[in-house]
Amino acid sequence: MDTKQITCSYKETIRGAMQCIESNSKKVIFCIDEEGVLVGILTDGDIRRLLLNGYGMNESIENHINRNCIYAFQNESPEEILKKFNSTVTIIPILDYRHHVVDYAEYDEGMHISLAQPQLNGNEYQYLMDAFLSTWISSSGKYVTKFEESFASYCGMKYGVATSNGTAALHLALLALDIGEGDEVIVPNLTFAATINAVLYTGATPVIVDIEEESWCISPEEIEYALTDKTKAIIPVHIYGQPCDMEKICDIAQKHNLYIIEDCAEAHGACFDGKKVGSFGDISCFSFFGNKVITTGEGGMCLTNNSELNEKMRKYRDHGMSKEKRYYHEVVGYNYRMTNLQAAIGTAQIERIDSILSWRKEVEDNYRTSLSWVEGIQLQKNDMEKREKITWLVSILIQPEKREKVMECLKKHDIDVRAFFYPLDTMDIYSKYARKECSVSHKIAKMGINLPTTYNIDEAVIDKIRECLCMIE
Repeated sequence: MDTKQITCSYKETIRGAMQCIESNSKKVIFCIDEEGVLVGILTDGDIRRLLLNGYGMNESIENHINRNCIYAFQNESPEEILKKFNSTVTIIPILDYRHHVVDYAEYDEGMHISLAQPQLNGNEYQYLMDAFLSTWISSSGKYVTKFEESFASYCGMKYGVATSNGTAALHLALLALDIGEGDEVIVPNLTFAATINAVLYTGATPVIVDIEEESWCISPEEIEYALTDKTKAIIPVHIYGQPCDMEKICDIAQKHNLYIIEDCAEAHGACFDGKKVGSFGDISCFSFFGNKVITTGEGGMCLTNNSELNEKMRKYRDHGMSKEKRYYHEVVGYNYRMTNLQAAIGTAQIERIDSILSWRKEVEDNYRTSLSWVEGIQLQKNDMEKREKITWLVSILIQPEKREKVMECLKKHDIDVRAFFYPLDTMDIYSKYARKECSVSHKIAKMGINLPTTYNIDEAVIDKIRECLCMIE
């Protein structure tokens, strides 16, 4: 990292210092004078304490800098610099003989490569602190509305209903469509359990069907096979960032008068035939869990173009309370609300979603280049007709007998990886809901590995992953 990204004027405001810290992702800044001489340091913890003690965003940091900070000179040996680190000092400015900052040293006790990691270097901290200082920290506040409107607009939809998590969003959608006991809802076999659990919450019967071998998404042919006179809805899941065949699924739904609830938890920004996923269904559902494309920590959202469904979902989300008579409850509702604090983070995230998707794609492109000549692996398809996938987690297939060995090798190098989801019908609590064998999803699930997909993945990490893939016979 360029030292300019980690330095700022010692006369900077708290707001400016926060922005510098957020942009460098190091949780610290080196404060310099007009000549470039180190004056001291300031950490994100120092700034939090200043704000909690009542200082405003325009307060100068000059009188709050730690001027007795630890530093090192560029002619010191690595061993000498290492001795200066401790449990609280993990990053040290490196100075030249004039005390100008020329570099920095960062302690790394064997870096752990996470599977996924949120990128929070935009306005997240600023908006979060704005919400915090406003005292509107619960489910009311300007950021909830702002996030709902901006995310709905991004996906090309009229209404957004923010929820406490993605599972709540699915449940809310089913409730709004009056799906319950006696109804059947078709779900894919390869998906996270939230998809089927939400159906079970309503008392409806889930019907598990197989997936397409090429896309790993729900098979339209298997949907048609599973239809009965009780079928009321389909939940297509855009798995691992890959869009389902929404043309065929919409045709089936229209022909048989079925609802579509899109599960877009892993596919923010993906497109089918030029339209964003989440814009095809009667209701679409998103997750903003910490490992998703954009995040609010926990959180979710339902999108719809139907004003009546929008109002129903809001009522169910807010305890079933009447919009006109406060504390008068018209239906049995739920507390599925998102907080203003979460929405503040989400508002900042949606501002940068295109750049987030861009670096994710760059990470996957680097994997594709590096792994292209490795025999026996297949990366998730990114050239299917009408489907424009996004990179959620970089996903590969490898022979089942090699998969566990590869995963063990990677974990020994402190590189986090994850096997694909277990097919639903392989779990005792769900197996009875599959009407026929789902051989394709069984095959894909046994071969699948999700690789680390974070903004700090570099060539060295990918090289180590390639080595593990190549060394397993």
